Amino acid sequence: MTQSLLFEPYQLGDYTIANRVVMAPLTRNRAVDGLVPGPNAAQYYAQRATAGLIVAEATQVSAQAQGYQDTPGIYTDAQVAGWRKVTDAVHAEGGKIFVQLWHTGRISHVSVQPGGAAPVAPSAVPAQAKTFVSGSFQDVSAPRALTLEEIPGVIESFRVAAANAIRAGFDGVEVHGANGYLLDQFSKDGANHRDDTYGGTIPNRARLLLEVTQAVVNEIGANRTGVRISPVTPANGISDSDPQALFNYIVAELDKLSPVYLHVIEGATGGPRNIAAFDYAALRKLFNGTYMANNGYDRDMAATALETGAADLVSFGHDYVANPDLVERLKSGAPLAELDRGTLYGGDARGYTDYPTLQQSA
Repeated sequence: MTQSLLFEPYQLGDYTIANRVVMAPLTRNRAVDGLVPGPNAAQYYAQRATAGLIVAEATQVSAQAQGYQDTPGIYTDAQVAGWRKVTDAVHAEGGKIFVQLWHTGRISHVSVQPGGAAPVAPSAVPAQAKTFVSGSFQDVSAPRALTLEEIPGVIESFRVAAANAIRAGFDGVEVHGANGYLLDQFSKDGANHRDDTYGGTIPNRARLLLEVTQAVVNEIGANRTGVRISPVTPANGISDSDPQALFNYIVAELDKLSPVYLHVIEGATGGPRNIAAFDYAALRKLFNGTYMANNGYDRDMAATALETGAADLVSFGHDYVANPDLVERLKSGAPLAELDRGTLYGGDARGYTDYPTLQQSA
């Protein structure tokens, strides 16, 4: 295969990364007691350390932030110690790794909430969505609206989680503002029916995402902070009446905070890229940092996006599950292995650390 910008080094803030292939965050539901990364997590991520950057799976910033069974946290000392094993393993292989910071909001279930409480949301509007608890997919529980007095605590949980991430050895964090989770719920009027300073107008609805990002930037620095958004995805029952206006505003305001990258899911998460009309080039123009494109990219699409300047980095999701050596496969044009969907969520090493590389297959 001909050489492509995809395989060239790139300066991401203070870091020179080996190539422009990013491993997107992938929920695998393999945390153990105390929601600590499981015993195979270090091997799993180290196997994929040839990515220019790994963004580790969505990780809850507090006990309240959990929405699915067996997803890891980063709010206790035990969790920080568990993640340190992962970051040490990735760094030993020469890789770079951020962690995605997550509050699921209304995409949760009373069975994983402290004391069996209702999940929290911008408004008491149930999502038409399911979550993975007790070994199966179940309808999410009805949420309650966060009070104004509670919102500073949510912001603080992200700040503390960012500090813990650095303590755990991560090179940075990604603020999860996408896919119908709490920060996205506040941003979009399908879920946010508030009439206070966090509801109604676009600036009010965008406020929580921007305040969380500001708190994280203040704590660990803009060069170690990324943000993920998904303007038009219907994931987890989310919607907005005018996503272009909303995200033009959000990105212009994020640009003032100078996060090191903007990670954009283009289209429906894990689905069609053309689900709704949207001008992603407008976001690219509004953001002066690194633009990371995501959703349905193959080698040729990624190469074209980089060569035309439509993106600086491209992240790959499910392709990374079954292809720990994805960079080498893309570079050589080798076929990609197919993932076993039956082992995506939960379980042990099977379907997690046992996918062979090309070299091992040979």
